Amino acid sequence: MPVPTTKILFRGVSILDSTGADPYPGDVLVVNDRIAAVGDVDPGAADGARVIEGRGRTLMSGLCDAHTHFSWNNSADLDGLGTLPVEEHLLFCIESARTYIDSGYTMCLGAAAAKERLDVVCRDAINAGRIPGPRYLANGPEIAVTGGALIKSITKFADGPEGMRKAVRELIDIGVDQIKLSMTGEEITGTQRAEDTYFSDEETAAAVTEAHRRGKRVCAHARSAESVKMCVRNKVDIIYHASFTDAEGMDMLEANKDWVFVAPGINWLVATLYEAESFGFPQEAAEAVGYKKELETAIQGLREMHRRGVKILPGGDYGFAWTPHGTYARDLEHFVELLGFTPMEAIIAATAWGGEIMLRPDELGKVQPGYLADLLLVDGDPLADITVLQDRDKLDYIMKDGRFHKEAADEPAPTPPNPGSSDRNAAPASV
Repeated sequence: MPVPTTKILFRGVSILDSTGADPYPGDVLVVNDRIAAVGDVDPGAADGARVIEGRGRTLMSGLCDAHTHFSWNNSADLDGLGTLPVEEHLLFCIESARTYIDSGYTMCLGAAAAKERLDVVCRDAINAGRIPGPRYLANGPEIAVTGGALIKSITKFADGPEGMRKAVRELIDIGVDQIKLSMTGEEITGTQRAEDTYFSDEETAAAVTEAHRRGKRVCAHARSAESVKMCVRNKVDIIYHASFTDAEGMDMLEANKDWVFVAPGINWLVATLYEAESFGFPQEAAEAVGYKKELETAIQGLREMHRRGVKILPGGDYGFAWTPHGTYARDLEHFVELLGFTPMEAIIAATAWGGEIMLRPDELGKVQPGYLADLLLVDGDPLADITVLQDRDKLDYIMKDGRFHKEAADEPAPTPPNPGSSDRNAAPASV
């Protein structure tokens, strides 16, 4: 039995298409799950469409978080991520998935899961339509060497090249989309320094070779200068943090900018330094262990990467007590205020480059004909005020795959679409 055609026309919107062009007024027609026309839409093509009156609001692509942790549970008890029973943990992951799409995020790349199958189960449930959530690429527990774990209770340990190959194979066997290596320390642990590097070149090469041989990418927690260079030398696809990148590492990133992505998770540094006091980590303590130095060094390095054209994507480490789920778009503000991005550049990083990091650059991240209809209708102009994307009340409509996840509550209910009219001048139904 043929599936009926569904048409939705966004009429009179300001189109922010993520190509770098200035927003322009026009209409956008969605047919089934894809964008069919942008700008001037043939009235005949819109016959039978439900119409959303834009009234000049901004229509743009859904956003991407390039460093997602569904299973981080807004807690200051980091070890508790490992001891939380799996049933309750899965429920929290389901809630996280919904919070992401409630916040306008239609693309997320998993950066590590606290238990082996949490990400995989959530991804499959989203894809099957059983739970709401963004398009998701699932990860497993991060891999660390003995003595190099940030949180032992949620880590998969491996040592030496053969140990790395085995760990990668085991994670691929449970269905992950990418592998996470935990290569350096993190100051909040009190024992693992951000500038320490725990992996060897041989271990990194073995993990990457095994993953790539099986069609999977590798991402890495890599704060130290040496770890960044180790990642580039060994073709780690996605580098998280890169705080202490040195001059040699900067040149290597620039020389390989056609394939490497950096996702710094800048809000983690800002919030840990300035906003963790009520959770037992005051600013004085954060400064004492090095977070002020790291933030200042990271800002300088990321500005230089941006100047050199390295692809830097927003998102990262949301889900701790002082970086709670639902505050994801703070990264975009930091990109503008701290890293020297223009608002347009920040939005392109979160949309068009999101499509690239999700491996679907010709289908995701732009408002263009043929792209999947993952769209936000925003009551405001993100180019004039990037913080509007932090206000979920301003995200009037959220669409994924041509279906509304959210519709503005204060607008009239839709009139049923016109039946297939032969009168090409008939006005489409509207709200």
